[in-house]
Amino acid sequence: MGFSNFIFSVLFRFHIFNVNIKMSSHKRPELQAPPEIFYNENEAQKYTTNSRMMEIQAKMTERALELLNLPEDSSCFILDVGCGSGLSGETITEMGHCWIGFDISTAMLNVAVEREVEGDIINADAGEGLFFKPGTFDGVISISAIQWLCYSNVKSHNPPKRLYNFFSTLYSAMRQGSRAVFQLYPENPSQLELITTQATRAGFSGGVIIDYPNSTKAKKIFLCLFCGVPTPEMPSALGTGDASNTQIHYNQQRISYKQMKGKSVKKSKDWITAKKERLKRQGKQVKPNTKYTGRKRRSKF
Repeated sequence: MGFSNFIFSVLFRFHIFNVNIKMSSHKRPELQAPPEIFYNENEAQKYTTNSRMMEIQAKMTERALELLNLPEDSSCFILDVGCGSGLSGETITEMGHCWIGFDISTAMLNVAVEREVEGDIINADAGEGLFFKPGTFDGVISISAIQWLCYSNVKSHNPPKRLYNFFSTLYSAMRQGSRAVFQLYPENPSQLELITTQATRAGFSGGVIIDYPNSTKAKKIFLCLFCGVPTPEMPSALGTGDASNTQIHYNQQRISYKQMKGKSVKKSKDWITAKKERLKRQGKQVKPNTKYTGRKRRSKF
């Protein structure tokens, strides 16, 4: 375990590039405004008036709880990260568990209060770390929230540091042997790698499960993390007969860039392209990509 900075295997990196996880940039709420601003009163009301949205949220929560592998004969204490208006919390309650949720949007939490959800709710920013006592939770779920930490909304925000703050304090708040399951919509493979790298660095083991990988609409990505135990056999993914093609393990073995085949990740074409896109969103001018972008230069000697 520990807080070493572990690097994914090359196999993980090439596999995940073959999985289509990109969404249209103009549709991503993360690119429109910070979460506390985007999820205003109007957006918050949508989550309680749109029956289809409520149904999807319930199904994803049920799947996340299934992946937690909780004991069937007892009530567990669950943390809901990014609980919003309490839709996922209602599913947790229906499954017979108790829960605490937190969210950065006060508008979403106000709706949860109006709906009189049974869990306790807190207004907090996950990027600043958690404040619960060690070993508090039997399991953790998060639906469509964790990818927000990958964006820098103010100058003081450092996504890798904020993700590490979150995962390291989450690790402490979980009972040893428990699981955390995050349903997420990463913008690109690099973003998913950033999240999983910081989770591993904080002490977690685990991997990525992709349900219905061949479907554009039904495809769902879950990051399944294990606290205090080596990675056991990963749960089976839905929508495929061969689970090995939809499960991506990562390990805690340090692998230096020099030992990797191919280009260094930091200087690859994908890394350069992602950096340019990030600078464009910040309003800065960048040079257009050419056939030479990311190409390794020949030695002068």
